[in-house]
Amino acid sequence: MTAQHTIAVLGLGRMGEAVATRLAAQGRQVLGWTRSGRTSGSFDTTDDPHEAVAKADVVLLALFDGPACRQVLDTVEGSLRADTMVVNLGTIAPAEASELARRLGASYVHAPVLGSVPAVAAGALQILTAADPDTLDRVRPVLEALGTVRRVDDASTAAALKLIANSSLAGAVLALRDALQQADALGLSRTQALDVLELGHLGGFVARKRPFLDSEPKAAMAVGTAAAPAGGTADFTIAALAKDMNLLAAASDMPLRCVSELANTPGGPESDIAVAATAPAPADAVLAPLRAYIRGHATGDPGHFRAAFLPTAHIEGVRDGVFVSWPLDEYCALFDGSPAPDEPARSRRIDTVDVHGTVATATMTLRHGPDTFTDVFLLVRVDDRWRVANKAYHRHL
Repeated sequence: MTAQHTIAVLGLGRMGEAVATRLAAQGRQVLGWTRSGRTSGSFDTTDDPHEAVAKADVVLLALFDGPACRQVLDTVEGSLRADTMVVNLGTIAPAEASELARRLGASYVHAPVLGSVPAVAAGALQILTAADPDTLDRVRPVLEALGTVRRVDDASTAAALKLIANSSLAGAVLALRDALQQADALGLSRTQALDVLELGHLGGFVARKRPFLDSEPKAAMAVGTAAAPAGGTADFTIAALAKDMNLLAAASDMPLRCVSELANTPGGPESDIAVAATAPAPADAVLAPLRAYIRGHATGDPGHFRAAFLPTAHIEGVRDGVFVSWPLDEYCALFDGSPAPDEPARSRRIDTVDVHGTVATATMTLRHGPDTFTDVFLLVRVDDRWRVANKAYHRHL
């Protein structure tokens, strides 16, 4: 592949524009097209996708998802030359990648990338590449202008590996969120917390994302509200990462907590993923019934349970090998108003709280003597007050 060969870049979002700009800056002939009609002064563009691909030796797809890839290929496939190579840089489902590989045969290169806009500009992407060996040899110089080519057996595997990589990124975002929430609860300043987090396992991510993270936290927001975006232009948006995690959950048919956790984050879907780490801790209002429940166990006073639960609530689990389902009155009757003799040695901890509009779920661990209980709560928000609708528990030694 030599510099005079034309490269068509279809899709000029953040990544597509960065890719086209990088290749053009290296003296390659680039022609860009995007469905939105967006143009850039860094390289030539056209408003006709057929013109872009008809002149191209290499067509780079930098599109948001699988349906966009299919739609664009449906449009331009008749204009592709027989020797044109189609390189897909996007993150799509493994089944979608396999479908495109079957459809285009040896001319198709599935090449999802690890890294965002700064990595493109530095030529530092990690490119998971599945292709016919001869096709890869021909397209390798173009890909190596963008980063390091890592050969993968097939398109489905390349797509799956990209989703797994992004899953670890989502995990890092949520781990950072948890650390910042705990720092807030301990009264630490945001600067102190971030300075120390830069020294640890999340250090590289924190250092890169400081512009999105530096501002002090706001008070806990009401359900359904969003904070203003911070930190400037996003390198990788919350919407894109949430889309990838939905693809992973669907492809693996396995639960993936971060799918729902990314859905309710400050800043909105077009904010950088780092903004998701600045989400405030759950509001005291949703914690109030859980704390009342803890007081009920600590004091033995059933009034705290009546404050925590809706009157219609049930408490369910297995007791001495038998399933029980107590209405609230029967549950309260188990408590005589006095703390347990070993109360000083007992402990209770709220483990998780996930709010979804007017409903929430929570888990709690209780250590009562030789017994440990895992409690799972369903909460609802009624008349601006959170109450426990039902509780299920597991008792284990």
